[in-house]
Amino acid sequence: MQDRDFIPAIGMTTSDFWDEVKRRAKHSRGDEILMYMGLMLEKADAAGLSVKSDNFREFGEALELFQGVTNYRPNDTTSWFEGIDSYCKESAISVDHYILSSGIAEMVEGTSIAKHFTKIYASRFYYDQYGKAVWPALGINYTNKTQFLFRINKGSLDEHDHSVINQYTPLNDRPVPFSNMIYIGDGETDIPCFRTVKSLGGFSVAVYRPNTAKARIGPDKLLEDGRVQFVAPADYREGKRLDKIIKGIIDKLQIDADLNRLKS
Repeated sequence: MQDRDFIPAIGMTTSDFWDEVKRRAKHSRGDEILMYMGLMLEKADAAGLSVKSDNFREFGEALELFQGVTNYRPNDTTSWFEGIDSYCKESAISVDHYILSSGIAEMVEGTSIAKHFTKIYASRFYYDQYGKAVWPALGINYTNKTQFLFRINKGSLDEHDHSVINQYTPLNDRPVPFSNMIYIGDGETDIPCFRTVKSLGGFSVAVYRPNTAKARIGPDKLLEDGRVQFVAPADYREGKRLDKIIKGIIDKLQIDADLNRLKS
C-alpha cells in the first residue's frame, strides 16, 4: 500500500525506501515492520508531508484494487465480498471477512472495501493530542500475524485484550474453527499464517499479480513446499480461478457439515 502513493510523496523510490528499511533493521537488529513505520514518519516530516490519520486514509482512498474486488460481475457494482456473502447465504453459511496486514491500518480504513470487514488487523500508529502520528503503536510482522488467527478462532477480537486469548478454550466452544477458515495471502509475511491455517485443518490460498511473468514463482514454491493448498491469480471476478476455488471450499464445508449432522 505504501509503494503506490506515499513513498513517491516523500520523494523516494520504493527500492531506495525498502533498502534503507533493511539496512536499519540489520544495523539495529530490529524488526523491519517497525523500521518501515518509523522511516515513514521520519521521511514524511523531512518532506513536510502531514501524517495524521486522515492523511493516511486519503492515501487508502487512492489505492487501486485488483480486478473483481469491487466489480465482481461485469457492468455491476457488486463487490467480491457481497458476491461471496450471497453464495454462502444460499447454503445457510455464515461468513465474516477479516484483514491481517503488515500495512498501515489507517490506509486500509480509507479504502472502499473497509466496510466489509468484521475487523481490520494491521499496523497502527500512536497519535498525539493534535492527531499527528508520532510512534508505531502496533507492528504486525511475519509470526505475530498468527496471533490474530487465534483471536478470530477464540472470538477475542480486541488487540489489547489478553484475558481470553491466553485462556484455554475447548475446541468445540471456539466461535470460528480453523477448519472453517480460508486464508488468502500474497506476500512473505503471510507464510506463517498459510502454514498455521493449513496445519490446523483450514484452507490456504496464495494469490499473485495477474499477467506478471515472475509473479507465480513464489506461490508455486509455497504449493510445492506444502504451505498452501491452492495458487491462483489475484483476479476476484466471478467465474475466475480464485472464485471457483473459494466456492469449491465453501461447498466442501457445507457437505462436511451435512455429513457430521448425519452422524448424530
